[in-house]
Amino acid sequence: MSLLSCSLGLRQPKLDADTRAFFRDARPWSFILFREACVSRVQVRALCDQLRDSAGHDAIVWIDQEGGRVARLKAPEWPVWPAAANYGALYARDAASGVEAAHLGHRLIADELKSIGIDADFAPVLDVPVEGSDKIVGDRAFSAEPGDVATLARAALEGLHEGGVAGCIKHMPGHGRATADSHLALPRVSAAEADLATDIAPFAALADCEAAMTAHIVYEAWDGDRPATCSPTVINEIIRNRIGFQGLLMSDDLDMKALQYALNGGLQQRAEAALEAGCDVVLQCSGDLKEMQETVKGCRPLEGLALVRARAVEAFAKRPAREFDAEAGWARFNELLGAS
Repeated sequence: MSLLSCSLGLRQPKLDADTRAFFRDARPWSFILFREACVSRVQVRALCDQLRDSAGHDAIVWIDQEGGRVARLKAPEWPVWPAAANYGALYARDAASGVEAAHLGHRLIADELKSIGIDADFAPVLDVPVEGSDKIVGDRAFSAEPGDVATLARAALEGLHEGGVAGCIKHMPGHGRATADSHLALPRVSAAEADLATDIAPFAALADCEAAMTAHIVYEAWDGDRPATCSPTVINEIIRNRIGFQGLLMSDDLDMKALQYALNGGLQQRAEAALEAGCDVVLQCSGDLKEMQETVKGCRPLEGLALVRARAVEAFAKRPAREFDAEAGWARFNELLGAS
């Protein structure tokens, strides 16, 4: 039986009967946990088991655990990880220490995720912020220097992989120039080709990553009418050809207002537009059952090249973690970052 080309969000700590029945019938490829779904370690592991049981397959469970502002696992139940910019600041002072910290920080994230049944992280962020851009990226970026971003993101991705966790580079082809938050508006980037080449450089350096997330942004130099998520031109000519990314391409959240302003119709139409443009999987993150039901009407069976790419992500997510001493890892991590 085919899986569906979507990843659906959870904002409840335990599945109710209606949601469980829906997942059983829809068979989404993967799930995403949000803060409201993460209460304790025991509860999250039980929820992951419920999700996989209801979907009828060993589904990947994703989370946004970048560190800093974007962390679904919160204290005091879970540790606090720094924002990406902290690694960049350390790298500027001592390159070797910055790389080690980025790698170790994400290895520690992976250790925590794997222990509670989560096997994929929407990280690292490869966006390169520029002066005057919206603060939605801000300290989520490693640096304002593309080469530094690529170096630190590679270290972070390898840390996730060593812990048996899949990663996802975002937001392709670059969110750093947006002057609006795509959660709230439809950003338009009017930068010239030469400037955009700087933005895509880190993505090209990590084009071998197993998964990537699109940006809900209109890039006027490439397609003045459609945001990247729904633009065949951006996906085929820029992401697939110029950047060279051949992994699993996932949309950002279909609920974001950027797509509401960009497209006519509701969630079904947004899912159809993203998949038609070349996304392999769409994300719908509200956790609302009726909205999930509408979304899946616009989805398709996961097959062909999209299925091959999905299986490659699963290979990273389901591999066993390398042996790791977490206590020693935290001690060294705190030493690197100057924590007590």
